[in-house]
Amino acid sequence: MAKKKKITRKQLLKEPDEFLTFSRKLFRFVMEHKDQIAIGFGVFLTIIIIISGIRYLSDRSENKASALVREAMVKYEAAVKDNGPEKAYADVEENFQKILEEYSGKDAGKIAKVEYAGICYDAGNTDKAIELYKEALQDFNVHPSFGNLILSGLGYAYEKKKDYKTAVTYFEKITRGPNPLMKDEAFFNLGRLYAEMGEADKSTEAFKTLLSDYTDSMYIELVKEKVN
Repeated sequence: MAKKKKITRKQLLKEPDEFLTFSRKLFRFVMEHKDQIAIGFGVFLTIIIIISGIRYLSDRSENKASALVREAMVKYEAAVKDNGPEKAYADVEENFQKILEEYSGKDAGKIAKVEYAGICYDAGNTDKAIELYKEALQDFNVHPSFGNLILSGLGYAYEKKKDYKTAVTYFEKITRGPNPLMKDEAFFNLGRLYAEMGEADKSTEAFKTLLSDYTDSMYIELVKEKVN
């Protein structure tokens, strides 16, 4: 895949000062940095997969499922690098379907569902991604950290369908929940989505919350001067 040109903060801030102009630049920023977000998401899940495999070493079925997920992800990452997400999705679709059919009750199988949802999203199969994320949300309803990851995935998926109203509901669930994981990103996404929907007051409120409560966020410099 061709490497996308990174937009610098200086380029973002030199445009006219109109609120909606800025919000659209934020929108493009997120779209152009989805790869980094996806990479971080994948690394996190890979770590969990490894931990899961160690924890259930005595469970042969769980261990087998963990190994299959790792193999599928290695295969996918190689295919993405060589041929892009659509071809990579086709290459591993059978692998993940087998894992979900045979090990859906195992922890590794549940994690595979989240991984596969992300793969579907990257390949443009947004409806399938939403279906898998919703199933995964039930699987991890007692794990708040995973819940936020999945809610974020649903938010991005509905945004990709341009259903901004539904996307907002999922990011709002993250901001209202007890777990702090990804809350700063959720407020950032609410700020730009509300702007896209023409709700400038709500957008400003979300950005100001990000500025006041999440001063170490990676998004802070993008909104600081404009909102202040």
